[in-house]
Amino acid sequence: MANSLEAIWNVLAKGVDNLNEPKSPLHIGEVMDCWTYVTALGEFIRYEEICLNTTTDSECREMLVGAIKMCENQSARLSEFMKKEGIPLPEVTAPKPNSEPNAIPLGVKFTDDEIANGVTLKLTNAMMLSSKGQVDAIRSDLGIMWVKFHLEMVTFGTTLKSLMLKRGWLKVPPYYYPPGQPS
Repeated sequence: MANSLEAIWNVLAKGVDNLNEPKSPLHIGEVMDCWTYVTALGEFIRYEEICLNTTTDSECREMLVGAIKMCENQSARLSEFMKKEGIPLPEVTAPKPNSEPNAIPLGVKFTDDEIANGVTLKLTNAMMLSSKGQVDAIRSDLGIMWVKFHLEMVTFGTTLKSLMLKRGWLKVPPYYYPPGQPS
């Protein structure tokens, strides 16, 4: 296992340009993965904007700003790749205007724990999509991009989980005790 991780790390460190691989056209699965991921990131960003308009908690706002920056950065990098490859970009929902969180009625706005758990669901979806993209990728330049996206999401998720544990927002399923297990 360590050798596999070392190999991935070495490829990431050297960069794609050093692979001397001919650039074949993207296959339809690679194109669909790119298109789907950019669409998902666009929706993720809009959700985060809505949540920024809802919360007044400083730690929650900081987490949301970080998530938006990460998603916008990934979307920009993948969109640039798609343009170079001639892939049409998907239409995404327009940015949300800023609003005053205290002006939203309590029964309507998200709670901070709903925001954090919603971001977790969006993050999990993005991680699954980036994993699928990496598995489907035949071209190394695209495969490495997917690995980078996934690692960025994992890093963000680790920070998010720490915040959620600290604030009591993490949803933990009931513990399982198998029958016959010594107490």
